[in-house]
Amino acid sequence: MGPALDRAGIAEHRERLLTGLTGDVIEIGAGNGLNFRHYPAGVRRVLAVEPEPRLRAAAEAAARTAPVPVEVTPGVAEDLALAADASYDAAVVCLTLCSVTDPHRALAELRRVLRPGGQLRFLEHVRAGSTGMRRVQRVVAATFWPLLTGGCHTGRDTRSAIVAGFTLRSVDTFAFPETRVPSPAATHILGTAVRPD
Repeated sequence: MGPALDRAGIAEHRERLLTGLTGDVIEIGAGNGLNFRHYPAGVRRVLAVEPEPRLRAAAEAAARTAPVPVEVTPGVAEDLALAADASYDAAVVCLTLCSVTDPHRALAELRRVLRPGGQLRFLEHVRAGSTGMRRVQRVVAATFWPLLTGGCHTGRDTRSAIVAGFTLRSVDTFAFPETRVPSPAATHILGTAVRPD
């Protein structure tokens, strides 16, 4: 789905997601590494965690041309044993929390590995604002959608899950991609939260 999203203009949102990051960064669900080229020069290194072998191989290839050092490693978001407590300045989730098995556990692990005051940057599609589209999200989640999209759950209340463990600093809610026919995966949030001291 990455190339299709790029054609629809997601690169602009990836750029917004990563602008201004510095220091040591962990990215979970790095997929095929499409974020790597957008990391700014202030980033010292990125640990990119990806469980799926084919996507991880593509991420390793993307890491070789990234503007900052990127190490790609196998792993799952809910168990980041490879990362020490309070060892990262920032964490990145990009179109990931919809498909992890336990988003609350994944966010707890990110909170653990972030330094106090460390940033969580997120770009995720989330539960729709309208009751009608929420119904559609529930129906597609119970039928074909997760099979077509590698386990994606369109109606997760990701914003509430983030707020449960982090202090929200900024959030932009928008539809992407903009289409004439509403999509159950169109409602997105992009923003920054921080680990409390």
